[in-house]
Amino acid sequence: MVMAFRFKLIPFVATALVVTLGIQLGNWQTRRAEQKIALQQKLSLGAQAAPLTLNGVPLAADAVAWRRVMLSGEFVRGWPVYLDNRPYQGRAGFYLLMPFKLAGSNMHVLVARGWLPRDPQVRDKLPPLQTPEGTVTLQGVARHDAGHVMELAATPTLTPNAIVQNADPLQLAKDSGLTMQPFVVEQSAPAQPGGDDVQLVRDWPAPSLGVEKHQGYAFQWYALSAMAVVFFVVNGFRRGKTK
Repeated sequence: MVMAFRFKLIPFVATALVVTLGIQLGNWQTRRAEQKIALQQKLSLGAQAAPLTLNGVPLAADAVAWRRVMLSGEFVRGWPVYLDNRPYQGRAGFYLLMPFKLAGSNMHVLVARGWLPRDPQVRDKLPPLQTPEGTVTLQGVARHDAGHVMELAATPTLTPNAIVQNADPLQLAKDSGLTMQPFVVEQSAPAQPGGDDVQLVRDWPAPSLGVEKHQGYAFQWYALSAMAVVFFVVNGFRRGKTK
């Protein structure tokens, strides 16, 4: 029996569209996985490197992101900002952000000091706050931002003691008039000397990488493209056999 392939235009066009879409989506997921792998390597290198001492020299966020850093200076006590909707172990609470003036300069760094519980009865009641006075030294990890949550309305103007969904250093610089570095430092240990607020929790969430998830999605899209080709070829020979 002679095997014949019967070509039909519409199934061919549909197969070409499915294959193109599958390859493009697979490539996108592959690129996302490669980005996450690069971030994973950057995290590993940043954890192994010696802490970077920050001074008044302006730095790009990409140059210090995920690096351990050390900074000396004093907190701007009159400018605490609270990020709402930051739960911890099932409890509602805030992330406390505060500008930190670097010693010997007019440059400030936005420091995420830690997590504080929220009053379950009065939503907008701020927890008691203790801030070290005078010059202290901090250690932490630099990040591009303090994390974002979904926000339907535009971010309001930042004011001292504001409770907001999101905040970033550039917005704080604009609203406060302070000169700010364009990144955030997640404080990892109490300020020295003098300690820090005992309520503050510094169990910061690790960045969500999910490399295997993106690789799995990429495989599924490539497999869909391959199946579309196989389906087109097999049905073409079936049509030829029938004819």
